[in-house]
Amino acid sequence: MKYLKFLVAAVAFIIAASSCHTTKQIAKAIAPKDSTVVVLVDPTNTKEDSMKMIQATLDGLHKHYIDYKTFNAKIKVEYEDGKGKQPDILAVVRIVKDSAIWVSLSATILNIEVFRLRITQDSVVLMDIRNKEVQYRSLDYLQDVTEIPFDYKTIQDMLVGNPIFMDSSVVYYKKADDKILISTVGAFFKNLITLSADNNLLLHSKLDDVDVSRSRTADITYSDFEHNNNLDFSTYREITVSEKNKLDIRLNYRQYEFNKELSVGLKVPKNYKKK
Repeated sequence: MKYLKFLVAAVAFIIAASSCHTTKQIAKAIAPKDSTVVVLVDPTNTKEDSMKMIQATLDGLHKHYIDYKTFNAKIKVEYEDGKGKQPDILAVVRIVKDSAIWVSLSATILNIEVFRLRITQDSVVLMDIRNKEVQYRSLDYLQDVTEIPFDYKTIQDMLVGNPIFMDSSVVYYKKADDKILISTVGAFFKNLITLSADNNLLLHSKLDDVDVSRSRTADITYSDFEHNNNLDFSTYREITVSEKNKLDIRLNYRQYEFNKELSVGLKVPKNYKKK
């Protein structure tokens, strides 16, 4: 079960981005002590000019949205928790957009498949291959496991690298040197993002829970981008998620394809026990 939790927690905070900076460099540059801020703009600009700048930036970001029919990838997942570095996982992910997400998790040391799951708009089927067990759950199950407010669209956007938890309500905007800082506030998170000033690609995201009674945060950076078929795709991502405990995750996309025919069916053997 922990393999599933770590993978889903990781992809939960994947946002389309582009950067060759390390996590430490970006965090030092943009992370404020309190991400509750107000709009900051050039005082020489009028309010109308500032709003035009913000809208132009958001429009530029939207141009990098990845549209697709299917997605297929192999991801090396490394993670470290309070007990230290844990065994690496190989995740094979297949997505038919707005229909189903199929995931296989294998222990890389022995190259043995551990879990297989299928996620649809309203359900989750999880196969524990080692113990020959299967669970049938609603989509709410993933929220319970990860303590993250998922819906189906958010999950598939996370995996392909499209923005998540980004509301249109901008409360902060600032352009400095080669970066643009924008903060939005949504129903669940305050999201402070950093864009490249030249082409409006996301470089970093800092998520803070809007619920002041919780300390749930996430820092995400992306690197090793490849430009294929007019898409900028991050093949290496680093995520730090923390609330009561801290979890560091690294995702290395070894292979990926868009719009190829693929199968997302999940056949459960008859000898598997329902759990």
